[in-house]
Parts: sequence; C-alpha cells; structure tokens
Amino acid sequence: MKEYKKVLRKSRIMAREALSEEERIAFSEAISARVAGTAEYAEAETIFVYKWVKGEVRLDALEEIAQKDGKRLIYPLCISKTEMLAIEPGNSADAWVSGYMGIMEPVLEKGTVIDPAEIDLIVAPCSSFDEECRRLGMGGGFYDRYLPKCSNAKIIAVAFEVQKSDEIPTDEYDFPVDAVATEERLIRKPLFSML
Repeated sequence: MKEYKKVLRKSRIMAREALSEEERIAFSEAISARVAGTAEYAEAETIFVYKWVKGEVRLDALEEIAQKDGKRLIYPLCISKTEMLAIEPGNSADAWVSGYMGIMEPVLEKGTVIDPAEIDLIVAPCSSFDEECRRLGMGGGFYDRYLPKCSNAKIIAVAFEVQKSDEIPTDEYDFPVDAVATEERLIRKPLFSML
C-alpha cells in the first residue's frame, strides 16, 4: 500500500503542477470562498490554516476573509521530522521564517503555542482525495499525527479538482476529514461512514 500511495501522490502532484499559474490563482480564490461559505467556517473562532508552497492551494484569499471576519488564524510549525505545533504568529516583521520544505512558518519565540483543543476548524492541504473524503497527504504524516489531538475541530481538506482519485487507500494511521473543498464543489463525508 505504501508504494501505491507514493505513486498516486506523485501522479496527483504532477496533475496539480500542470495547472497554469492563472488557473491556480483563480481556483485557489474559488476554493477559499467555498471554505468561507461553510457552516464550519461560520461557527469557527480559531482556524488552523497553512502557508502554501509550490503548487498547493493558495489560502491568501481565505486569510483575508478570515481577518476581516475577526477570526483567529493559527499556523503549523514543524518542530521535528514527525511533530508539529499550532502557532498564533506574532505581528513583527521577523515573525516568519522559511522552514521545513521551504514552507513559511511562524517563529516559535515570536508567537504563541495554541492548545489543539482550542482549534475549531482545520484547513488541510493534500496531494489527493476521493469522493469518500479520504485525504492523501504529502507523505510526512504531520497532519495524520496532529489531527487526532484536535478534539473540537472540523477538518476541511483543500485541493484542485485535478487531484481527485477514484479511491484513496487508507490504513489505521490515516485520519479522515469532514469535507473536501475544490474549485468546483464541496464534498462532504458520506453519512454511512460516520456511523
């Protein structure tokens, strides 16, 4: 299964990277608007988002909407090869640094560590997804290890429609999400899988 996931991840990342910059920007704005239109977003006070890298869905439009709506935005900080924290960044110019895989991360000493139980909504990146709201991450397992700690959070994965797969293989460590937002639609976890 591990090898199949690797092949699937690579193919969906290639599909994502085949999008033009103009498509990526327009689709990202549509995805941000779709997330902001959900009940999960409306009810959330503390929202965990990420700083995009390479061909990922850009969340700058969602960040702008959330700031206007008075939401508290927090971000991941990788502190080891297996572990991450949620940080509310400081406001100074040096509150951000290029970290793991070139991702912009909040500087620990300039921000505030947030208890996972305080998070209401997590907007998670992925390399692929399917109609059952199964998410395939980037292979590091950071989110799959962190998400179980977020007992009060709803989780929406974001991806471009070209990243969809027929079926994402899962094992006991793969953490499910509540919905997937693409530029075309919001896919919700089927009711039968919640039983």
